Amino acid sequence: MADAKVIPFDDDRSRARRRPARAEGEAAAVRALPGPQQALGEPEGASGASGASAASGGPGAFGGSGASGAAATEPGHGADAPERAAAGRSGWERRLAGGLAFLRRRVTGEYEVDEFGYDEELTDQVLMSLLRPLYEKYFRVEVKGVENIPAEGGALIVANHSGTLPLDGLMMQVAVHDHHPAGRHLRLLAADLVFVLPVVNELARKAGHTLACAEDAERLLRSGEVVGVMPEGFKGIGKPFGERYKLQRFGRGGFVSTALRAGVPIVPCSIVGAEEIYPMLGNARTLARVLGFPYFPLTPTFPWLGPLGALPLPTKWTIQFGEPIPTDSYAPEAAEDPMLMFNLTDQVREQIQHTLYKLLVQRRSVFF
Repeated sequence: MADAKVIPFDDDRSRARRRPARAEGEAAAVRALPGPQQALGEPEGASGASGASAASGGPGAFGGSGASGAAATEPGHGADAPERAAAGRSGWERRLAGGLAFLRRRVTGEYEVDEFGYDEELTDQVLMSLLRPLYEKYFRVEVKGVENIPAEGGALIVANHSGTLPLDGLMMQVAVHDHHPAGRHLRLLAADLVFVLPVVNELARKAGHTLACAEDAERLLRSGEVVGVMPEGFKGIGKPFGERYKLQRFGRGGFVSTALRAGVPIVPCSIVGAEEIYPMLGNARTLARVLGFPYFPLTPTFPWLGPLGALPLPTKWTIQFGEPIPTDSYAPEAAEDPMLMFNLTDQVREQIQHTLYKLLVQRRSVFF
């Protein structure tokens, strides 16, 4: 299998020009697929107009204005039924052609990754598609304030962390990808453990995640990326159920120092709903040490129900992005001021905690 082309991360080409090169027809097949009612090459909205015309009863119907409308809506009875059938076939043909073109690029290596291993095409076409049903149907995530993330340039999103497994980071990534007006991509900073697990390591790299270190984060921010960090780390994700929605310590404020050096805004993010997907009632510390994990959760269903116990509870989520906190007004040496870092860290933490409490008051139910 041919190797993918690696592009320099600090390349000054635009995001659009960094997308994998492909033929014009292939781009249409993968990203702008027609609906089942839209014929190949037909302008968007044309199929809707023809459907409306058929529904209202036109020439060629039974001759009566009332009966013709009903008859035209019956499958196979309208004069345009052959055209609609052809459009449906064309749609499936284009989808098939797009899928085959995608597979060909994967096999031949005609796709690009950056120096961190981020594969934008694979993320957009496959990984987001796999996560989207969980996001839309299972957790039914509601997103607020996504417009607070800048439309261009770097930004650091700082969020609370919870849920025993880091599904909150993945759902936040889908929220930014699907709902931001500028279609931005979120690059998450992940713990060391993610990059030593088989399969998980490769998928995390492909999805744009990178090691949670100041050097990588600053480089991403300076290049204009949106970076996500969860400063609570394992203290937040592995806290007992009795401490849900109580923020843990945010470390020494390293994320603030990184934002100050890069001169990018800090966007606080509050996530409600993740705390209840795996209610952690206990921690088998001895087993965790043997396995090399930071904790081994004991929940009402895991490990008692085996693999079935690993299924998360279908809670209702809300993700709210708060007002950005600018940092570009500070001098470069401000990143070395411990008091400033402490104050900004506390400001971000308090804003996230206050929003969590507000969202909890507004929530009708854990599941609805």
